[in-house]
Amino acid sequence: MDETLKSVIDHLDLEQLEVNLFRGQSRDAGTRNVFGGQVIGQALVAAERTVEGRAPHSLHAYFLLPGDVAAPIVYQVERIRDGRSFSARRVQAIQHGRPIFSMIASFHLGEPGLDHFAPMPHVPLPESSGDPNGLGERSPSRSEAGGSGVRRSGAIEFRRASLEDRAADREPRQAYWFRSADRVPDDPRLHRWLLAYASDWALSGTALRPHGKTWHDQGMIVASLDHALWFHRSARIDEWLLYSMDSPSAQGARGLSRGSIHDRSGRLVASVAQEALMRDVTLSKG
Repeated sequence: MDETLKSVIDHLDLEQLEVNLFRGQSRDAGTRNVFGGQVIGQALVAAERTVEGRAPHSLHAYFLLPGDVAAPIVYQVERIRDGRSFSARRVQAIQHGRPIFSMIASFHLGEPGLDHFAPMPHVPLPESSGDPNGLGERSPSRSEAGGSGVRRSGAIEFRRASLEDRAADREPRQAYWFRSADRVPDDPRLHRWLLAYASDWALSGTALRPHGKTWHDQGMIVASLDHALWFHRSARIDEWLLYSMDSPSAQGARGLSRGSIHDRSGRLVASVAQEALMRDVTLSKG
């Protein structure tokens, strides 16, 4: 297996300290703070390990403090409810005695029902997708999520879904094909955890595009505030998935971004939403 992918999978695994209490190691993704996708993925792992026979269908989380890449993270799970069809778990991620992240996840016992989904956008297939900005094809660190740079080695491979999706284009939307850098074992939980990990990538940067800003720009303070993820249908992370994103609004130093994840056959497999702090200190000085 690709070594970087193996490292991410190893870091998503958690040590059980006690009933409902787990510890995860922080992974240095080349940034000052822990990559948000790592915390989302590890929190989902902790929650899933307290539930049997049910799969997560949604999670809603808040980033409270920056994570320290030099310290482990303790995940405390509260079993809020176990009903006939649904279970709910609250997860607190703790570092240095303080919560840095809080999440509630809901689990559903699978059952038949009505079925429809929004169609996948018409974009070039990943084999014909270009990389017009010279961006690499592997997952970026959190600080690179605005789209101005991509790490050359990573667990997730990303390809722009349109040759017209250039940095000069200031439309509040973008799309990427993505998949893991290597094959992943067949455990569906692992594919969910890696999808949750990848769902934090580039999303908030979508709200910066109309303003010609990136995470790297001097005078910009950008940080994810919350993250919501809905699992609609099963999917393999090692097969191409299309992540299409848009930003309906930015105001008051905050920007909202939404994402839809389709598999190659066109099924909608997940939906994502995230609000981010987008503070332009030059405006506040003015």
